[in-house]
Amino acid sequence: MTGPQTEIAGEPSPPGPPGRRRGARLPDEAGVLAVLVVLVALVGGFRSDFLDSGNLLEIARQSSYIGILAIGMVFALAMREVDLSVGGTYALTIVVGALLIRDGLSPWLAAALAVGLGGVLGFANGVFTTYVRVPSFIATLGTLSLYKGLALALSQGQQVGGLDQDHPLFQVVGGTVLGLPGAVWALVLSAALMTVVFTRTRFGAQIRAVGSNPEAAAFTGIPVHRVRIKALTVTGLLAGVSGVLALSFFVAGDPTVGQGYELMAIAAAIIGGTPLRGGTGSVPGAALGSLILSVVAASLVFFSVPINWTTFATGAVILLAVALDSGLRQARAVRRRGSTDRT
Repeated sequence: MTGPQTEIAGEPSPPGPPGRRRGARLPDEAGVLAVLVVLVALVGGFRSDFLDSGNLLEIARQSSYIGILAIGMVFALAMREVDLSVGGTYALTIVVGALLIRDGLSPWLAAALAVGLGGVLGFANGVFTTYVRVPSFIATLGTLSLYKGLALALSQGQQVGGLDQDHPLFQVVGGTVLGLPGAVWALVLSAALMTVVFTRTRFGAQIRAVGSNPEAAAFTGIPVHRVRIKALTVTGLLAGVSGVLALSFFVAGDPTVGQGYELMAIAAAIIGGTPLRGGTGSVPGAALGSLILSVVAASLVFFSVPINWTTFATGAVILLAVALDSGLRQARAVRRRGSTDRT
């Protein structure tokens, strides 16, 4: 009772014994990492060119967009919420950023405004869900169409081009820095920062408390409505970051991008150890989950799987990865209980 009560009070959980804390967190993410390593090794065993550094870097870059969306989704899922609009937010921020740059605004300022727009869209989701009292699943299903429709309307259904590809935004953020794509650096930095926010701050503790027991959290004085709005704002903000990264790489605003990204982000977060029941989550796990999805997609190309079977194969691997990771975590939980009983 001590741990949950501490979280419900709105404070981070006490550190506890170092060894026990490490044992409680690392295995979940280690299981996801093991799935990723095994998957890469299996594909590489049949197709050695799959392990080419250029190919692996490209897989990592492609996973970064979903990975940052998945990191934001952790904050929603940990509160028993879900944001289905992130694919629309992603597309709209790309289009708006491209339009602002094309119309003469500084690319850096346009990128900042596009990220801010993502936060505003997430804030709108939170306000609507909280004060209209509509489940987030329904509310964000509506805003998904709203945001995607707005992206199509603003761009007139066409790709927004004519951008200065020599600008540092496209050369640096959309290029390669110290041997890694800029998007990969952004994923690593986002994962590090949001891990601290989720696990080490009062805000993160409040999210976990509300997700564990909303009524108890409200009873202890946590502003549940405010925390929910903030969490969905973070989800939208990170969708804006992902959109800007895509814009910086493709040097164009395509209103049709992001199709199905919301489901992939949810899948990546769940694969990474964030359960739908709320109360907990793993930011690094979500990033690893996105890598698993990208490895699956890339491996299908190497094995010349017909495009009509791609979605089926991806879904099957997602189910297998989730089942394997769940089995590993349950086995570790049994071993921990047995160790506790012996002491």
